[in-house]
Amino acid sequence: MASLNPLSSVLDLRKAKHLLRRATFNYTKEQLNTFVGMTASAAVNSLITSTNNILSEPYDPLPASNPDGFWTASSELPNTFTGQGRKRALVSTWWWYNAMHQTSLKHKLSFFLHTCFTVGKDSGVGAATYFFDHLKLLDFYALGNIKSLAKKITLDNGMLDYLDNTQNNKNNPNENYAREYLELFTILKGEQIGEGNYTNYTEDDIQQAAKVFSGFKKRNDRSDIDPDTTIPMGYININQHNTNDKTFSSAFGNQVISGKNTQAGAFEELDDFVEMIFAQPETAKAYCRRLYRFFVKSQWNEEVETDIITPLAQLLLDNNYDILPVITTLLSSEHFYDADDTDATDNIIGSIIKSPLQLVSEVCSMFELNFPNPHSNTLNFYLQFIHNTYLKAAGMELFNPDSVAGYPAYYQEPGFDRNWFSSNTLIGRYKLIESLIAGRNTITNRTINTKIDTVSFVKNKIENASNVNLLISEIANLLYPESIDTDRINYFKSYLVDDGFPDYYWSGAWSQYLTDSDDSVVRPRLNALIIAMVNAAEFQLM
Repeated sequence: MASLNPLSSVLDLRKAKHLLRRATFNYTKEQLNTFVGMTASAAVNSLITSTNNILSEPYDPLPASNPDGFWTASSELPNTFTGQGRKRALVSTWWWYNAMHQTSLKHKLSFFLHTCFTVGKDSGVGAATYFFDHLKLLDFYALGNIKSLAKKITLDNGMLDYLDNTQNNKNNPNENYAREYLELFTILKGEQIGEGNYTNYTEDDIQQAAKVFSGFKKRNDRSDIDPDTTIPMGYININQHNTNDKTFSSAFGNQVISGKNTQAGAFEELDDFVEMIFAQPETAKAYCRRLYRFFVKSQWNEEVETDIITPLAQLLLDNNYDILPVITTLLSSEHFYDADDTDATDNIIGSIIKSPLQLVSEVCSMFELNFPNPHSNTLNFYLQFIHNTYLKAAGMELFNPDSVAGYPAYYQEPGFDRNWFSSNTLIGRYKLIESLIAGRNTITNRTINTKIDTVSFVKNKIENASNVNLLISEIANLLYPESIDTDRINYFKSYLVDDGFPDYYWSGAWSQYLTDSDDSVVRPRLNALIIAMVNAAEFQLM
């Protein structure tokens, strides 16, 4: 029976790896050592402390003669700055740098919220400053309340542009945002049971929702500040708002939202509408299914639906859509650690294919890549390699999915996370570690101004580096969800010890390096080993 009961045993290395991978982007040996021996509840609680970002805002080092610098804090109109595509990429870099420097659930939940309330940073969100405000909004509510975010997101300047609600007027309705709000952002469709009837709502409900949303406009100069978040927001033009009553279908109990003709009244309508949507049990279930798919496994059976999804949805409702009670219950549960049945290896651990974002984050953090502060002129690493080459080649344009539905890995049946792999994405995925070890973008042959030092990694992190079998086993235990067997150890050993040579060949080579610091023998072999182990099937899973 699938169980949400708290895991009673302390975390061993296997379970600590599982939690750290699923809950954060910052995955280091030291953090693993900290988690081992903790209870699951204590470990999860250590991840939910809200902390300030390391970098408060992005920085643009261009143009070189007079950098735009901290342009998001400028009083000038956001769209007056040049290089908007570069600046939006720098905003993504700002977010990733913060995620890589804190071991916090906040950043995983922030990205999860992006998959729920999707925008495309290069496909309609507007100037980079609006995109920065959008990510700040996701960060603000990452450890908070989903329903509150669902209210605020309507006034987000980037969202108002992205789904055209800034063009939605009482005499010229635009239903784009209303449709996606119901279909993708909140309650979801459900099964179609008739013409224009999707179980959870109808086409008429979309039209009524568009009337609720009418008149909400983008504020170009960011002069309206939300009092709860202190983040710039849009405004209501009451003259373009539909002030009639809005009557919804039987899916919502035929509820009528009374039309208002004041600015405060329009916000009351918005509040009433969101409360109506979030009062539905299916809305809570929709978010809990998404949480499960993002943090646990892409597919599940009726037992999980009954014993995990349904009680989590009730917990979400009982807590008025505060996310922490639900996510801490899930990540602390026996089910999350495969400890609720007799086979501890059949369900959860190692069941998700890593996204390109997770892959690069783990490689950079585990191997302690000295990646530079993005406030310096480091465009070769962040923009030209990570953002514009690796992530794109691996099939994930960061914060810029192909459609408002988001990344196929989180919604597209039957493949889900298997969609990260295709003939088009393999080369980019496998060039990552090769490039980071070479210190050169091996796809475009440009320097990236930093590199992984495999010799230092082994010297500082691996206790039994002179024993070739234990060396490989220790690295595998850091990198892979499960331990590897003798056959796999022997396979990887071939990168350190030539065919026909005894194991002590490596012991002698490593001992000689420790004596004279000459790494000319061990470095190329360790480079080849790490490339092989990172590109192995085992490392693609978490």
